[in-house]
Amino acid sequence: MISAKRATSVFLCVLLSTLPVLGDPQAAGQHAGQIEAMIPAASRNDKPAKVKDELQWNDLLKTTKSGRVRAGLSDGSILSVGSDSQLRVVQHDAASQQTSLEMNYGKLRSQVEKITKQGGKFEVKTPNAVIGAIGTDFYVGFASNKTTVICYQGKVAVTPLGKVQVLQNSGQANSATNSITVSEGQMVVISSVIPPGGFQTSDTPPAVQQGTQLATDVPTNPPAGVRPGEVGHTGRWVFIGSAVAVGVAAGVLGTRSTGACSPNVAGRKCP
Repeated sequence: MISAKRATSVFLCVLLSTLPVLGDPQAAGQHAGQIEAMIPAASRNDKPAKVKDELQWNDLLKTTKSGRVRAGLSDGSILSVGSDSQLRVVQHDAASQQTSLEMNYGKLRSQVEKITKQGGKFEVKTPNAVIGAIGTDFYVGFASNKTTVICYQGKVAVTPLGKVQVLQNSGQANSATNSITVSEGQMVVISSVIPPGGFQTSDTPPAVQQGTQLATDVPTNPPAGVRPGEVGHTGRWVFIGSAVAVGVAAGVLGTRSTGACSPNVAGRKCP
């Protein structure tokens, strides 16, 4: 009888050990948000994505040269991914306000809900920088080993990674965190080559700001007859604006001044 009871207990223990633990998000899968709009298409985990698809932790979003996608995170933040981009939602915990994104290449606009929790964070990581924000509207682009950060509203902290260093950053460098503060209307470019004056912020030229906003704009209902990669009448500016952004960003590296954020496009309000 004792042996039978022991056998039953062992069987139940083994069976229960194979079941997911109730309340364990790691076992049950972790909700991050939802895809809200696309033009004309995008992929999620290398499969065709659809509007209203749920996003989970570690989901990988990709767009081609004619695609863009907008996703809403569960805390109300908005991610607008431009063309030729790859973004991984590594983590998004709305309750503790812990968000971590990775962008290997491409263009991303993040409209971030204000972080109020102690220890909360919202970070975007590129191959050579980490961008941290607290209730901010900002753009991150990565191409040709350069990270371009433009702050439309609020402030972001940009921390170079790897061999790059922050040197003599005109009073905006934080020596304790080795980061650069980029304020509203400013931009900074991080590359593997350190400029003589160190990485410094500069005013964002209006054409660059508008170009980056248009390049990541994803309307919910595109007008009929819009060609892939276009957004209504403003579509012709998307790729022009992106090219201007890259060219001007490279030219202003090493300069610094202050400026004001120009109005957002497409009628979208900053958080």
